Amino acid sequence: MKHLQSPAVRVGLSIAVATGLYGVSFGALSVTSGFDLWQTMALSLLLFSGGSQFAFIGVIGGGGTGAAALTAASLLGIRNAVYGMQMNALVRPTGWRRFVAAHVTIDESAATASGQTDPVERRLGFWSAGIGVFILWNAFTVVGALVGGALGDPAKWGLDGAAVAAFLGLLWPRLRGREPAAIAVVCALVTIVTVPLVAPGLPILIAAAVAGAIGWFGHGRPSEGLEPDVDPYAAGGDHR
Repeated sequence: MKHLQSPAVRVGLSIAVATGLYGVSFGALSVTSGFDLWQTMALSLLLFSGGSQFAFIGVIGGGGTGAAALTAASLLGIRNAVYGMQMNALVRPTGWRRFVAAHVTIDESAATASGQTDPVERRLGFWSAGIGVFILWNAFTVVGALVGGALGDPAKWGLDGAAVAAFLGLLWPRLRGREPAAIAVVCALVTIVTVPLVAPGLPILIAAAVAGAIGWFGHGRPSEGLEPDVDPYAAGGDHR
């Protein structure tokens, strides 16, 4: 129970609830795209990456091939490999926990962990968000798959906005410099403009490429950026 007093755990659990509710939308859309309950559950249990899952069922539901669906899902999942390298250095899982950590390394767990300066809080945030989202995402996927027909269009319930609001809540306090704030605004505009023009899932990759280009050619102060600035490979390490 003492872990519930941890600020990182409270943030992680809040994110887990907001993101988990969005699983209803995935379950409902998956069934309406032609997947049965077990196929829908397999996607949430084994793939466990919301963006990749939505891309996969979107391509299949739109009449695309399995290879095209797999390619789209894989492209969106690349970011988790990048997160994995950073989380391995920050969280330092050992033994069987490395496999579990790899599976629950997603946007939410990486964002919660990297937002902490204390190494213990970092680990608590990672595990609480990662395990919490996994449990609730899968639970609400079942709910969505079973009652999807009664829900109608999941977007009308506003569940798609819950995850976005959770991410904004994580990001907003960390934008303490003019350049990162400007990059966030530009990337938001790029995403809005590209959504109706390209396949689902690609707008976030285009926005990420734009952010990388601005950051690479930008002229902001070296000390300006997201706060807190955590170097996962700091010499001597603050890992316990």
